[in-house]
Amino acid sequence: MVVHGLWGVRKEDPGQLAERWVGLLEGLAEIGSGDCTTWRAAESEDDMSAAPVERVVSGVRAYVEQASPEPDAPYIGYTASLWSGRLETVKVTVSINAGGSANRVPDSCVVALESTAAPGSVELVNRSADVLGVLAGCWGPDWGEAYSREEFRAVKQEFGLRSSAPRGGRSVYLSPGRAAFAPEGLPGTYTRIAAGGLVIDLTRGGTAQPSVESIVAVNRELRAAGALEPLPAPFDRDTF
Repeated sequence: MVVHGLWGVRKEDPGQLAERWVGLLEGLAEIGSGDCTTWRAAESEDDMSAAPVERVVSGVRAYVEQASPEPDAPYIGYTASLWSGRLETVKVTVSINAGGSANRVPDSCVVALESTAAPGSVELVNRSADVLGVLAGCWGPDWGEAYSREEFRAVKQEFGLRSSAPRGGRSVYLSPGRAAFAPEGLPGTYTRIAAGGLVIDLTRGGTAQPSVESIVAVNRELRAAGALEPLPAPFDRDTF
């Protein structure tokens, strides 16, 4: 399961990125019921004995600076990744590529959920739409989605999309400008987040399993309504 958000150009320094990232980590800890409270640098892979990155702004800022020491990072963006979890239940990896002034490749935040537990037993997976909502609230993306590999592939092939093109999976986030075009009556719950964007959750809080066909159909309706128009490149803004 993957949850991600993408946006256009938004120049931010490591401290600003760390503030957003800590907010996301706190939200994941709340949803995950103890599955992701200790975070380590991705370079440590699955080494549970590796020193953790402190879940405070100063600690995460220091890690972002360490992970992206290149002098052109303020232009191309800062790239960093943290992981957490319990290997017997779920591994959570959060990656960013953000903060630069380059305006042709979208910035992103990605939460990857690798579950080794029985289906339906991991809250972070069951509540992937809530994870999307937390990500959207912290990072303010242009659009975002939660999806499985099969769902992503089906939507991409149906509409001939590039990997960074707006789309929706089992849930979709639309920034305020996109949400204004969202049609009523799609087969899911509609939740507004504090920043004004909209999460449409086809799993209805984890109680339903939408088919690939229904996900494709929802994408067709959103595209027809104008809610999934691409952000023109080169980017001159972060959201639609």
